[in-house]
Amino acid sequence: MTRLFDPFSLKGVTLRNRIVAPPMCMYSATDGVAGDWHVAHLSQLAAGGAGLVTVEATAVSSEGRITWADLGLWNDAQAAALQRAATAIKAAGAVPGIQLGHAGRKASSNRPWEGDDHVADDAPRGWPIIGPSPVAFDSGKLWKVPSEMGVDEIKRVQACFVASARRAHDAGFEWLELHLAHGYLAQSFFSPHSNRRDDDYGGSFENRARFLLETVEAVRAVWPERYPLTARFGVIEYDGRDDETVRESIELIRQLKQAGIDLVSVSVGFSTGDAAIPWGPAFMTPVVDRVRRETGLPVAIAWGLGDPEVADRAVREDVADLVKVGQALLANPHWPYFAAAALGVERPSWATLPAPYAYWLERYQPK
Repeated sequence: MTRLFDPFSLKGVTLRNRIVAPPMCMYSATDGVAGDWHVAHLSQLAAGGAGLVTVEATAVSSEGRITWADLGLWNDAQAAALQRAATAIKAAGAVPGIQLGHAGRKASSNRPWEGDDHVADDAPRGWPIIGPSPVAFDSGKLWKVPSEMGVDEIKRVQACFVASARRAHDAGFEWLELHLAHGYLAQSFFSPHSNRRDDDYGGSFENRARFLLETVEAVRAVWPERYPLTARFGVIEYDGRDDETVRESIELIRQLKQAGIDLVSVSVGFSTGDAAIPWGPAFMTPVVDRVRRETGLPVAIAWGLGDPEVADRAVREDVADLVKVGQALLANPHWPYFAAAALGVERPSWATLPAPYAYWLERYQPK
């Protein structure tokens, strides 16, 4: 029986356990550049015991940032700063991962505690947004209408993904996740909520899937084969047409597997503001289990996994291969050790940790 603290191997990478620190946006960068704070934050998550620490959603171009304070990887200064983070994560015993994305029609937003809506184009921290079709995300607040991308612009953005993937490898990252979820650019190409095109990138399932598949194939061509290439993908919208969406999503994941994706992190589409999401502990378990069974790909589960028993059960019952723990790790970066104590695990791969942590944590079992 596989458990939460068993190692996990994919391609040429082995995680010391099944706990993933997911990409959690901190909205604290300047001009897309990671600072000392980011290095301290990420290395703390690694030293705390997670097997994989993933740098937050990192934009492949300036207009692809969710907010003005997001990380980026479209220039060498950003790459140099993120290299410090990758080195610190690895030194603390975790595998360094990074998530690359483009926010599309959800870009140019305020930070969550400042309103979480769009910033006007003519405001100091706003810029024009792009998407598959001129359809705003939602009504209410300030949601701008994106400019419809021409084919040349589609190719430009795909080239940005490729360039950022190269930089990620050169910076020392060993796990790459492409953000194809959460209503951002890739998800918005796939979703009928946001894609109203009538060319090769819209309409049919085949056409709506084209941007995602082309992007994955292009990145796969430059990302080293020995390192995992994974995707975060919203397979369900909770919008009343879930059966059709899940069926299409599973077929797309099968094609993404053929294009070079090694694991999929299963999430919600977040393509509409009218979704009725059934928030609760591990609420996505049935969907994640179905994706794993019907695609044959390893999967990660997220949302509501902060209870150690719930997290362990997801692995123990073969629902998921990896468990993404977000809020609980922010509240306590040493959550893995508290989880180990709760589950009766005495040595959750502590031998791979720096000696000071191994020494003290083997002597102090939190109750």
